[in-house]
Amino acid sequence: MIAIIGAGPAGLMAAQILSEAGYAPTVFDAMPSAARKFLIAGRGGLNLTHAEDFELFCSRYYEAQPLMQPALDNFSPSDMRSWAESLGYETFVGSSGKVYPLDKKAAPLLRTWIHKLKANGTQFKMKHRWVSWSKDVWQFETSDGLKEYSFDAVILALGGASWPHLGSNGAWTETLKDKGLSIASLKPANMGFNVTYSDIFKDKFSGSPLKNVELSFTDIRGKLHSKLGELLVSQDGVEGSLIYTHSKFLREQLEQKSPFTLYLDLFPHRSESQLKEQLSAKRGKQSMSAFWKRLGLDGVKASLLREVLRKDSLTDSELVAKTLKKFPLKLDSHRPLEEAISTAGGLEFENLDEHLMLKDFPSVFCVGEMLDWEAPTGGYLLTGVMGQGKQAAQGLLKLLQGEK
Repeated sequence: MIAIIGAGPAGLMAAQILSEAGYAPTVFDAMPSAARKFLIAGRGGLNLTHAEDFELFCSRYYEAQPLMQPALDNFSPSDMRSWAESLGYETFVGSSGKVYPLDKKAAPLLRTWIHKLKANGTQFKMKHRWVSWSKDVWQFETSDGLKEYSFDAVILALGGASWPHLGSNGAWTETLKDKGLSIASLKPANMGFNVTYSDIFKDKFSGSPLKNVELSFTDIRGKLHSKLGELLVSQDGVEGSLIYTHSKFLREQLEQKSPFTLYLDLFPHRSESQLKEQLSAKRGKQSMSAFWKRLGLDGVKASLLREVLRKDSLTDSELVAKTLKKFPLKLDSHRPLEEAISTAGGLEFENLDEHLMLKDFPSVFCVGEMLDWEAPTGGYLLTGVMGQGKQAAQGLLKLLQGEK
């Protein structure tokens, strides 16, 4: 029996490659149904991959790019689109370059994918949580008690430790550490950050988007990051795409020193001198709030200004203009791993060969988010895990067929 432990996208892609080659596996998962995180992540629109230049796409995997390159070469963004279309789901490129199925839904695509896997002979054993591995015996907790299996080969696709209520809680780290394998500490990736706001601000603006702003900061390597986009004010701080894109570098800064201040240009399409001139204009009998609103300074942006400037400073047009162009957003800490979209850290690549097989345990492969790499949101995570699922499955086929 060939086992795949973990029914997320990495495990399902491995199952597809194996079953199409005539080696249908059995997929085990702790949850009652497959790919729950995939479904939840797709609720806002299933972002499959990204249509940017391939070289730039590959750079999104940071220091792990050389280790991820075989998976990406073997399953590129173009291959992802072809894969979706092979299941009957045409794709399109959004204005940001993100690639979606036409209906942008995850559930129909997942149902079709699983139906195809079952038609090719893949079996599923759900509500089977893997708990231990001793020699050739693999133990699972089930509703009927502890069950033991022996396998000819195994692909571990155990996920990270974010959103543990969907199945993956990182408990596998202790089991693999006991095998003498090196594991980098699990950390949050694509997460929000804590900011101290006044109660009044939190009550009024929690959940409000902050649109058309430019974020800038310098990372621990001395590189300046600057990007236009949108973020979301949360009850605890900030989150959203503009934050997630830079979460790795912000986390590293906070690991060195906390708190860390980044800067927001709240009016990136106006110069400081333009703002100063507009703010210096006579407002007559208008209230300051009405005057600001006429200039486009209202809502969350106006209230952010009041968070950092004293009331008697709000009439200082030069100071207000400077603050709007370089608003200091002080990050106290990052949100916990359980809330993060994905996980950094994990099983280190030095444990694996070029096929993602454990060097010390032949016939056991490891793929996906459980490995020590990270990437921002935008289709990079899904492309990476599915590419590794394909890479490991092809490596296993070579092993089964006696190839080196």
